[in-house]
Amino acid sequence: MKHFKTLSSYLQYLELPRPEHPMLSVFNSKGDGYLPCPKESSPPITNDCYTISFKKFVEGNLSYGRTQYDFTNGALFFISPRQVLQWDNSVIFEQKGFSINFHEDFLKGTELAQRIKKYGFFSYSVNEALHLSPKEERQIESIVENIEIEYQNNQDEFSKDIIISQLDTLLKYANRFYERQFLNRKELSNSLLEQFNHYLYSYFESGKLQENGIPNIEQVANELSVSQRYLSDTLKKETGKTTTEHLHLHLIDEAKNILLQPNKTVSEVAYELGFEYPAYFSRLFKKKEGISPSEYREKYKLN
Repeated sequence: MKHFKTLSSYLQYLELPRPEHPMLSVFNSKGDGYLPCPKESSPPITNDCYTISFKKFVEGNLSYGRTQYDFTNGALFFISPRQVLQWDNSVIFEQKGFSINFHEDFLKGTELAQRIKKYGFFSYSVNEALHLSPKEERQIESIVENIEIEYQNNQDEFSKDIIISQLDTLLKYANRFYERQFLNRKELSNSLLEQFNHYLYSYFESGKLQENGIPNIEQVANELSVSQRYLSDTLKKETGKTTTEHLHLHLIDEAKNILLQPNKTVSEVAYELGFEYPAYFSRLFKKKEGISPSEYREKYKLN
């Protein structure tokens, strides 16, 4: 797979104009202007850059997002370094909107370098684009205009700080709008929770737990065709619990059933549930239930 280490080489491959800054490019269609047309199709590629793009698509089936696109509103795309990109000529975008690309080294030494890694939407690439209302579009566009002004001006000692401050603001707004989007899409969130629960029930029922051990989050996310971050964020928004917490709850429920079999020791129950260390299982059980597995078994006997 071809990898582009510099922003210039990446933009050259896309057949887009060279950037004004070696580590930052801003394309913005203002007024009657249009975005430059990128390469029509590409095999899988990767690069070392972040991309934030706002576009509207007018034709084609886009395998990006869990739902049909709203043709009247635009969508924000977030792409992180080393994320695999691939597209073909079946999708036609309206050449309006903006696209900001910056090399990951552009953020080195700034607080944003660490903070940007906490924004889960950079790993939603195949699961959830951010749809904006017209009011939200205007808010985002005003920030991008400020970034573009600094990008086009002669660079001085303040330019980078101002641009990074504006990028920071843009990402905070995006985070707020994602929160709104999750709240407004309860049906899909519930569906993902149901799929998650169904997968774990099937996994336990099929004996895979004893055969392969506790499934990891990456495995569950792959089975549901979503990213780990998207799965965790969606469940957290819907239930207040992370994916790991949900997995632990399923394991503890299963443990309660097995503990009722008096012929098995607590260690045997732990191994049967896929725990490598029985002591860890006992600590987790007590943390969730407030009593140890032995105390739970004894309490049941008393009842």
